[in-house]
Amino acid sequence: MRDIVSLGCATCKRKNYSTTKNKKTTPDKLEFKKFCSHCRAHTVHKEMK
Repeated sequence: MRDIVSLGCATCKRKNYSTTKNKKTTPDKLEFKKFCSHCRAHTVHKEMK
């Protein structure tokens, strides 16, 4: 079953994106490099609660 998770900027800790993830096949936390509108730069976004 896919669960909705939110992605937060690693620099400013703001939650900017949401996505879905299958917890059985991907047990570790997601990590993407995406654009943060607050930092105005491409930063690492990690899965947050």
